[in-house]
Amino acid sequence: MTKSDLIVRLAERFPQLVTKDADFAVKTILDALSAALVKGDRVEIRGFGSFSLNYRPPRVGRNPKSGDKVRVPEKWVPHFKAGKELRERVDKSGDAV
Repeated sequence: MTKSDLIVRLAERFPQLVTKDADFAVKTILDALSAALVKGDRVEIRGFGSFSLNYRPPRVGRNPKSGDKVRVPEKWVPHFKAGKELRERVDKSGDAV
């Protein structure tokens, strides 16, 4: 599902919302989630999951084309951990694959 698919589904599910309002709602939620992660905060949505940051230390990698060693700098990467309810719903569906 893409962001535009989510906006369309939201507008269909709530007829009082025009597509423009659904678009604004989705963008606002995603912007708030992004802003919290940029500040280093953890975002938890009960029943869905949590978003946090994982630290990746600097390391030496390899260029796959030439095989040369390349220094990869440290970085923080977003991490999502599914909540128990979401894991159980996906596991019960069995049709996801």
